[in-house]
Parts: sequence; structure tokens; C-alpha cells
Amino acid sequence: MKLTKPRLSFWQIFNMNVGFLGIQYSFGLQQTAINPIFLYLGAPEDMLPILNIAGPVTGLIIQPIIGAMSDKTWSARWGRRKPYFLIGALLGSLCLFAFPNSPVLWFAVGLLWILDVGNNMAMEPYRAFVGDKLPEKQLSLGFQMQSLFVGAGILLANGSIILFQKWFGGDVEVAGKIPQWLYYSFYIGGILSISTILWSVLKTPEIPPSDEELAEINHSKSLGLAHRIREPFNEIVGAIKDMPKFLWRIAGVYLFQWYALFIYWQFVTPLFKQTLNFSTSEAAAQAAKMNTTYNVVTMLVALALVPLTLRFGNKKIYAYSLVGTAIALFSIPNIQDPNLVLIPMVLFGIGWAAMMGIPYTMVSKAVPQDRRGVYMGILNMMIVVPMGIQTLTFGPIYKYLLGGNAVNAMLFAGTFFVIAAFLAMRLKEPKSSVDEEEIAVPPGGH
Repeated sequence: MKLTKPRLSFWQIFNMNVGFLGIQYSFGLQQTAINPIFLYLGAPEDMLPILNIAGPVTGLIIQPIIGAMSDKTWSARWGRRKPYFLIGALLGSLCLFAFPNSPVLWFAVGLLWILDVGNNMAMEPYRAFVGDKLPEKQLSLGFQMQSLFVGAGILLANGSIILFQKWFGGDVEVAGKIPQWLYYSFYIGGILSISTILWSVLKTPEIPPSDEELAEINHSKSLGLAHRIREPFNEIVGAIKDMPKFLWRIAGVYLFQWYALFIYWQFVTPLFKQTLNFSTSEAAAQAAKMNTTYNVVTMLVALALVPLTLRFGNKKIYAYSLVGTAIALFSIPNIQDPNLVLIPMVLFGIGWAAMMGIPYTMVSKAVPQDRRGVYMGILNMMIVVPMGIQTLTFGPIYKYLLGGNAVNAMLFAGTFFVIAAFLAMRLKEPKSSVDEEEIAVPPGGH
């Protein structure tokens, strides 16, 4: 007999996800500000993919390990998942304060590695945290609420870049120097990273493990240090061997989806230098406007997708959203007006809202409760592997096959979204792996 999780109110689900605001603000800075900083510090455009390899590598290593460790963690005071995203947020916060002070390129690249470790420590347990707390009928609302905070965090990051560039960006660009107006966005991120996580940690208690889970956790703690070090890796290997077919299928969608997204984030600034004849600062500000626009849309539509998925199914809404994102990327290089080029971001924002919520809802139904952490880590491996492939392969593709042309890079990304949409339509939506029966458990989890 399985434990029934109590239905939570809208505001309980809201408070649970507030910490995602800080995590995604940091992610928004990575999308929009990190590559311009690399360019300011002298990085050539064809080196941008390899300089961003920190994200895929740390995600590949950190997320499944942290997921497996959190499955075997329980503290009556701190919970199961919260210790990990609290430590990750603190690490990320420190890096955000240091990043704009990078004196040279290698220093900034090194900080990106540490920042990604912190963000990955915070990100993966957060996905499992929502799955742990919510009954199946509220999973869609929980993950789309995360999608809303994805939009809000990235919106704030990009909005701050736009405003500070407008207010303080009048100085002439100096080679090898990061403009001072970029500093302020990173300092705000450093504050948000830790403060929003603390909000969720203090407002949302975790549900204690069952007696069987607690016995397994205590047994794990009683083993020797060497075994405890090996255990997360053994958990990952075992989970991959037992992985539901649905996760293998969604890996194919993710391969093309995330490869394409990484191209967009890396090359939208070079694109506007080419199509709009902008300087690096002007192109970075225009990229921030693009990202602000699509994240406003994400905030507006994230929760609206919940009834649509219930009526038409997760698979169809997900696939159609990917088609819309492809249309957006095909359109952007052909628009030379800096205001009109914001219009395709409506489709991109709808797609981003779907990508940040729907797959997690489907996967949460397909995996067992006691292995949710490790499987959410594996799902995020399916994000970072395509990103890793992109960082290693797209530099030569961009330079030799696409002629070093950012327009061609954007069209390439749009084509990959079309392929991802086709594969998404071939998904078979999973049925729940958990049968729940009514047991009195208070909403606080204690």
C-alpha cells in the first residue's frame, strides 16, 4: 500500500518553487551574459561552443550523482533534497558575485565551471523535490509552476541587463575589459540565488521516507566509506539498466532539442552583429530583449498549458510547441528590424514553457518514487549529453560547414527542432508507476 500525498494549495506549490527563481536567474545570465563576457575578454566566435563545455560536463557528472545521493539521504531537520540545493545555491551565489570581476578569459571560464557545479547541485534535487511532494493529479501544476519560475528568473536576468545597459552602458567598449554595467546583474543574481532557495527551504517541509525507505537509508549509512562512495555510481548504472522505455524515447527528442537550444544561446549575439550590424554591447542587449520577450511569454502561458495537456495530452502539446520554436528560429535571421524580430519570441516562449514542464510531468509518472532522484538526474544527463556533443562538434561545423555564418547556425538549429518535434509525436505517454491509496498524512509532511 502506497502513501497518498495530500493535495497542496496553489500557494503551497508556489512557495515550494520560489527557489527556482534564483536558479533560473543564474541560468538566464549564462544564456545572455556569459558569452558576451567571453567575447569582451578576447574569445573568438568559433571558440564559444568549447568554452561552454562546463555546463554539459558538470551536468553529466554532478546531476545523476547528486540525485542518487539525495535518494539515500534523510535528515529530520533538513530533509532529503533541500540540503543539496541549499549548498548548490550558496556556491552559485559566490560565483555570481565574482564573475564580472574576471580579469582574463581563463579566469571567467574557470568560474563558469564552479558556477555550473553549484547550479547543477541545486537543479536536480529540485525536480525530484516537486515529484516527492505532489500527488499525481497535481504534478502538471507543480512542474508548470517551475516553468513559470524559469520564465520569471530568466526574465529578471535579461531585464536587468537591458536596463543597466541603457542606464550605464554609454562607455566606449575597451578590448579585454568587461563593461561595468554588467556587474550589477550578477550582483543581483548572487543575492537571489541564496535568498529564494532559503524561502523554499523554510516554507516547505519534506515528506518523511516510508519505514522501508528509512531502513534502506540507515543501512546505507552503516556501510563503509568506500561502499558509500561507490553506491551513487552503482545506483546510476542500475537505474540505467532498468530504465523505462519512455526515457529512452525522450532521449532522442532531447538530443535534437537541446543541441538546437545551445546553438541559439551561443550564436544569437553574433547573429545580431551580422544581421543588424550591431556592436557586441548592442547585440548583447538585443539578445537580452529577445530572451526577455520569450520568458514573459513563458510566464504567461506556463500555467495555461496545464488544462491544454489534460485535454489534448502532454505529447501533442509538447510536439506542437517544438514546431513553433522551429518556426521562430527560421524567422529570426530574416528580420532586420530590432523591434519586429521580437515577434517570433512568442512562439519560442510557448515552446520554452512546454520544454521546462511537460517532459518532467511525463517522466515523473514513469519512474518509481524511491528512485525519482536518480532518474531525474539521468533525465538531466539527457540534456547535458547533447550540449556536450554540441560544444565538441559545432565549432568545426560552424567554421567549415556553415561558413562561419551565424545566420546559417540559426537555420541549422531550427531544422533540429523540426526533427525533435517529429520524435516527440512518436512518444507513448506513460501510465503512472505508482498506485496510491488514502492514508492520513498532513500537508506539511510530518
